Amino acid sequence: MQEQDFPLPDYDQLSTGSLQHMIRSLGQDELTRVLEYEQEHNDRPQVVEMMRQRLDELRSGAQPAAGEHRAEPAEAQNSAKGSPVTPAGAPEPLHPLRHGNHDRPGST
Repeated sequence: MQEQDFPLPDYDQLSTGSLQHMIRSLGQDELTRVLEYEQEHNDRPQVVEMMRQRLDELRSGAQPAAGEHRAEPAEAQNSAKGSPVTPAGAPEPLHPLRHGNHDRPGST
């Protein structure tokens, strides 16, 4: 397969979530081609079903969504590195109560 001729660049590296988003901008012919490739190579049931449903929508009159399906997939776009979550934001540890009255541990 020639990469520049295939409707979705880096297809084999795309996650199911990215595929779900990107196929919405494909026309019926392009999506049929992608579906055939999927069935011949990976044949992932979830992906095949998702593409078949989208093809049914297109055959029923749905139009390809605006947007560029050849754009860089979401997981490859520039994003902030690291996590904004820090240990400073964690709640205080919760220690279970000992047996007895919660006001006077150890007594009943």
